[in-house]
Amino acid sequence: MPLPTPESRFRPAGTLRLAWNLPASNWNEATPLGNGRIGAMLFGGASGRYALNDATVWSGTPDGPADALRDVLDAGAGPERLARIRAALDQGRTREAEDLLMAFEGPYSQEFLPLADLDVHIDGSEALAPARVLDLDEAAITETLTIPGGTVRRRSWISAPARALIVEITADAAFTASVSLRTALRDAGSAVLPDLSGITLDIVAPIDGAPLHETAVDPPLTYAADDSEAFDAFAAVAVAWSTDGLAERTPEGVTLRGARRLLIALSTSSRAASWWAGKDEEGRTVSRETIRNHATEQADAAVHRGASTLFEEHVADRRRATPARFAIGGRREGTWDVDRDILHGPDLPLKATVIAEFGAYLLASCSRSGAPAANLQGIWNDELQPAWSSNYTININTEMNYWAAPVLGMDDAFEPLLGMVEKLARNGADVARGLYGARGWVGHHNSDLWGWALPVGGGHGAPSWAIWMMGGVWLTHSLWDAYEFGGDRELLRTRIWPLLRGAAEFGLDWLVPDAEGRLRTSPSTSPENSFFAPDGEGTAVGLTSASDLLLLQSLFERARTAIDVLQIDDDALRAELDEALAHLDPVIVRADGRIGEWSEDVVEVEPLHRHMTPLIGIHPLDVTTRERTPELFDAGIRLLDARGPGAMGWSWAWKIALRARMRDGETAASLLDEALTAFDGDAMRHGPVDGSEWGGLLPNLFSTHPPFQIDANLGFPASITELLVQSHGGVVRLLPALPSEWREGDVQGIRARTGLEVDLAWSDGRLSEAQLRNRLDEDRDVVIEHDGVRVSVTIAAGGVFDVPVGDLAGAVVGGSADAR
Repeated sequence: MPLPTPESRFRPAGTLRLAWNLPASNWNEATPLGNGRIGAMLFGGASGRYALNDATVWSGTPDGPADALRDVLDAGAGPERLARIRAALDQGRTREAEDLLMAFEGPYSQEFLPLADLDVHIDGSEALAPARVLDLDEAAITETLTIPGGTVRRRSWISAPARALIVEITADAAFTASVSLRTALRDAGSAVLPDLSGITLDIVAPIDGAPLHETAVDPPLTYAADDSEAFDAFAAVAVAWSTDGLAERTPEGVTLRGARRLLIALSTSSRAASWWAGKDEEGRTVSRETIRNHATEQADAAVHRGASTLFEEHVADRRRATPARFAIGGRREGTWDVDRDILHGPDLPLKATVIAEFGAYLLASCSRSGAPAANLQGIWNDELQPAWSSNYTININTEMNYWAAPVLGMDDAFEPLLGMVEKLARNGADVARGLYGARGWVGHHNSDLWGWALPVGGGHGAPSWAIWMMGGVWLTHSLWDAYEFGGDRELLRTRIWPLLRGAAEFGLDWLVPDAEGRLRTSPSTSPENSFFAPDGEGTAVGLTSASDLLLLQSLFERARTAIDVLQIDDDALRAELDEALAHLDPVIVRADGRIGEWSEDVVEVEPLHRHMTPLIGIHPLDVTTRERTPELFDAGIRLLDARGPGAMGWSWAWKIALRARMRDGETAASLLDEALTAFDGDAMRHGPVDGSEWGGLLPNLFSTHPPFQIDANLGFPASITELLVQSHGGVVRLLPALPSEWREGDVQGIRARTGLEVDLAWSDGRLSEAQLRNRLDEDRDVVIEHDGVRVSVTIAAGGVFDVPVGDLAGAVVGGSADAR
């Protein structure tokens, strides 16, 4: 089991703050706050608008996935039809196979929705520059406004311990503030408490929500009838306050006059939250009054604890949640003007520091234990039909959301992904058995709050994105990372291994032999690319993709390792894994020297495709390495070269991580520079996905496609860390791909496989200090590499090893050394 993390010898002198000179005029300028469950986009200024989200408020119902599976099976999908598809593919009848596959598509996964708006309007006020200052270390936003006769200070944060949005307003002169709530969903009634100490708002979410591309669904949002026995998608928002002012009721809410002090707490509750917490029956039967009272009690409890107590508790919690620290280029602490220093600044090391810290801040804000996992927009959305439903897209985006969590020691932020996969696996077991006659469980391209596991597309979705059976397999690799970096065997035993085993069983059953006995996948796609079939038209179906093979190879190897680590007595499964690994179809190298995306040397429809799935073995997996598979690794470099520079945020983040694994820090830095460029186009327009137009950073530092997706923001910290510390393949590599422009800096609290924590500093491009801490309660043999030199050491349980930077070549190489 992991031990408590020893204190780092490095300590920040101050906090890292981001400043915006004006209040936000639109959502893409607003500043994010969150505690994993409640999200808010703060606009600032006189209006004091907070655009609110609750991570459990989605369209749909708990029964949606099961109902859709039943409909798909009734329409003819199943193992018998799968056999016909495979036969057609074996005989080259690709178009027939595609037509048959349409029956496997369910409708669509559900949508993450906006909740409400809170307005805290301060009469006669004007914002002073900087209008908003976000402290990333304290996870709070401070504003200063002028009022007649004085100044108002407004500080806002969302506390995980208090389960509430907190707004603290203090002034040196009396002010008047108006507090109100409104929603774009169905308003089921609002009320001002009898003693004028708070407001509640009742909200009903739709029971079905169609994505933007399903234009035939009208209306796109469907609400249950009042007398329906369908799931009651009810949610409540409650606001409480304490003040020295006088309250009066208004048509919009409450106005507080003559105040110098106002403390507001806002909390939320929903029926779906009970379902997410595993209380399905309670969630279906609990009354609306009980749900509303829960939100009211939380808000009231928070506001009565006082601002200073709430803030101190919140800051301590957030610093535990984000233990890693970046200071690339030697500058970190201070207040940085977002427009001048980050969006248009020349200092790439500073920008790398900020975007890494901002990504960790966002992850801790949109993903905390007990809440649903971060979706395509994290926890922030104000659209009734958000881009791609703001759901879980599990062919890269959801996985990238969590790349940084194990590396940065963000265990609490990681837990929601584990909860999401557990729910997906429950539905995915029914889908695997019903659709494919397979053991284990399966996930495809999309999922949602309710654990959607079917393919999507409604019988008309392009197979390039709708038909992909490896979504669950890829997610289990993210779970394995949590074990490898953290070293928690009990977590592996109780929660990760059952999921890993189920995914492996599905993979074993999904493989089919060819005429030579080599195991392949059929049907197969490579997200979201296509190739030209013999008839000259594009197709996504027919040939085993490299990503299928690499994902399954790594899954089977990791399943074998888990059997050994946990000392599981299962000879039959071990034998199946060994047999499959011995007969997997190999990934090909094309005639032009590149990795083949498919099992034949075919021509891609999009040569510059944004997805890097043929390179998945290089990153985030580690089955394609220079040491283990040199020819394939070099072929991967050639493919990445051919794909060119960036296109949209998440693709940039992936390419940076790949370049880091390839030890190409210069190209990685160039890609990061591209990705951190200010986006000056229409942020609400859906840009083309063919790479012809690039994204960038919005005014609030969200990365955009366009439109906004959070995966790049959450992926950047992981990609940047890969340039500084790597630990795959049994070796901890220090500064493996340091860009030459990053002349100095330090990082702290970086996790390394298995159960290690690393602090390091560098100066003039050279390592100057490095310390490894063993977090486990057992001795660890560790191989450390820097600048081509390796040192083998044994670090005692809970011990610390100071790397002999000045004489690394003269240190113990290939032997052992004691470490305290």
